[in-house]
Amino acid sequence: MAVDGEGIAEIAIDTALDPTGAAVVILAGELDSSNAASLDAAIAGILAERPDRLIFDLGELQFMDSAGIAVLIGAAKASDVRLRNPSRIVRRVVEVTGLSHILPIEP
Repeated sequence: MAVDGEGIAEIAIDTALDPTGAAVVILAGELDSSNAASLDAAIAGILAERPDRLIFDLGELQFMDSAGIAVLIGAAKASDVRLRNPSRIVRRVVEVTGLSHILPIEP
């Protein structure tokens, strides 16, 4: 796991709109308990606008633990969340936890 000098996993968070106008949160790196609050803060403004759909593009996310899952579940309580392009490891985390009905994966 890549960490900085303070033991925090590295994550990059970006936002965009997809062609349908849905908010997209693009994640790269590793999402764990050391940086999940950063993601939570980054999506707070988006969720405050009550979007119909919120897409998490996970194509460059290499690792996610239960803290990351908790942030995604929290977002799913406020919006229709979809996961896009998860890596095999991240897809496995969602499927093994039985959360694919709450956090559906787009083809």
